[in-house]
Amino acid sequence: MARRIFDVIDMPTMGADELVRRVPEQGSGDFRIGSQLIVGAGQEAIFVRDGKALDTFGPGRHTITTANIPLLVDLIGKAFGNRTPFTAEVYFVSTRDFPDMGWGTSNPIPVLHPGVGLGASLLRGYGTFKMRVSNSKLFVEQVVGRRGSYSKEDIEDWLRVVVLSQFRDVVGTLKKSAFEIQGLTADVSELMVTKTQDDFAALGLRLVDFKVAEITPSAKTAQELRDMGLIDMQTYMQLQAADAMRDAAQAPGGNLAGAGVGIGAGVSLGQMMGQAMQSGMQPQQAQPAAAAAGTVACPSCGQQNTAGSKFCSNCGAKLNDNPGKQFCSECGQELAPGAKFCANCGAKQG
Repeated sequence: MARRIFDVIDMPTMGADELVRRVPEQGSGDFRIGSQLIVGAGQEAIFVRDGKALDTFGPGRHTITTANIPLLVDLIGKAFGNRTPFTAEVYFVSTRDFPDMGWGTSNPIPVLHPGVGLGASLLRGYGTFKMRVSNSKLFVEQVVGRRGSYSKEDIEDWLRVVVLSQFRDVVGTLKKSAFEIQGLTADVSELMVTKTQDDFAALGLRLVDFKVAEITPSAKTAQELRDMGLIDMQTYMQLQAADAMRDAAQAPGGNLAGAGVGIGAGVSLGQMMGQAMQSGMQPQQAQPAAAAAGTVACPSCGQQNTAGSKFCSNCGAKLNDNPGKQFCSECGQELAPGAKFCANCGAKQG
């Protein structure tokens, strides 16, 4: 079967998400000197032979001559006549901006709170970025290969990995608490454009713009820090209380006093979590043996708390919400009904 000779080479329409289309889509094409190459606005055309990107053409109508395909001529030699077909592929590359490529943290990012020792919280973020092909030859050689077409979906997942890796680094280099970082979205966006350029350029791409839609503390700091192996059980209990206090404050008519801890108006949740984590690493203070009137003992540490409190003001553990149960005023062990002495520590009960 005779092979088709391309006298006109063009790609008048490309999909909205299409970065590259090849002519022909499979195998090599037969071209010859004198063929017309038509490159549309926002496109570049690359002649490729044996997997090597050679001559590049910008927008406009071009007549193929030995003068405007010098790299291809050098590769195949000058032995062919002006009308003798030569084999190659032509890749049409879209050079326009590709916007609205989404990114988001699939896992929360740990952020230390400067100045509060072991204080930390977890951040989540999401937004969009915009990119375009900046080096068509490099992009075709390094990414597209011999594929007949290539869309932004084919590379979007890889770019998200690059973006998220740099996002973690940027957040860390700010040396700010998670709650301060929430107000620095513009700074984060600017840093991201700078930090990712080398990664994008290595593939012939350019990050044009990066937007942070939102950066927020993770909804359940305590559980996620524990799942990540960053805290022990005692600290976990401390941060559970911090999570509960935040939930109470965010609820309609929320009142942190209902969580059983008094909090000054100038104390941020970040400081509370930092202090909670620090105290989780310190030895527990001895507690008074006798329970004051109108108090309830913490089942974890024995601290006396105001009756009606939901969480311990010393360790953050959840307090007894069943008034039918009694606990040792010395060690917090649950007591048998009517017991006068604790079966665990032997302390006499009031």
